[in-house]
Amino acid sequence: MRYGYFLAETQGPDPIGDLRDQIARAADDGFASAWHSQLFGVDAITALAVAGAQAPPIELGTSVVPTYPRHPAVLAQQAMTANAALGGRFVLGIGLSHQIVIENMYGYDFERPGRHMKEYLDILLPASRGEQVEYEGETLKANVRLTTPGAGLPVLVAALGPRMLKLAGTVADGTVLWMTGPKTVAAHVVPTIKAAAAEAGREPPRIVCALPIAVTDDVGSAITRANEIYSVYGQLPSYRAMLDREGAAEPGNVAIVGDEDTVLAKLEELKQAGVTDFVGAPFANRERTRNLLIGAAKG
Repeated sequence: MRYGYFLAETQGPDPIGDLRDQIARAADDGFASAWHSQLFGVDAITALAVAGAQAPPIELGTSVVPTYPRHPAVLAQQAMTANAALGGRFVLGIGLSHQIVIENMYGYDFERPGRHMKEYLDILLPASRGEQVEYEGETLKANVRLTTPGAGLPVLVAALGPRMLKLAGTVADGTVLWMTGPKTVAAHVVPTIKAAAAEAGREPPRIVCALPIAVTDDVGSAITRANEIYSVYGQLPSYRAMLDREGAAEPGNVAIVGDEDTVLAKLEELKQAGVTDFVGAPFANRERTRNLLIGAAKG
């Protein structure tokens, strides 16, 4: 299992410089990858392309970019450009986002998310390979061929439910997870996506699992803190469903929390479940937590 690091959202006077420094430190610390969310600050793809080009080589990925606001050919072009800027080190993680974001903030229809993602990938994947795309679906259309450098980048789909996991395994390079605990990964995510990939004759999929993590002797306080920071994920339907599968009442119950031995045991559990990449998002005792992850990354 490879180890990655979740980059912090930057809001200061030099967000790109701050991101560059975070990426450089992740590379120097021996992490295999670094990941950035698409929230409401810097644009994740642009920021990673610019900052990552100024930092030591390390794989950089988005976790994740919402599909609805960008036509799949436009997103393919942007991702390919970033991949070219990074010398082939970019991973595009995409996801549906959530109804409250897509409808209330952006004004798009969220009525058929499963159909939307299938058609989105039908355009995005060949477009990102530089192929001619002539496509007319129920929700999306395209007639385009991109000549952008950086073709052939990996594409991961944020997939939680069975339909999305099967789609990710069948056509994409794998999945990127968030707020999904080890029992759910082992019993639901891994078998579903791996079976779909095998049936489609594809290589075993990449399973990137990102989770909040804190190395601490005060487990109760850390879980309480995680519940405060990540409370929204207990309310969003897709994450709520994964928490329910795990038997977790609140988001803090899937955070990886405990002393060094306990945390390492939980990371080993994820590895045995089939996770190919663990991405740590430290939320408390950051230096102690980071030091453990550095040790794990270096083996």
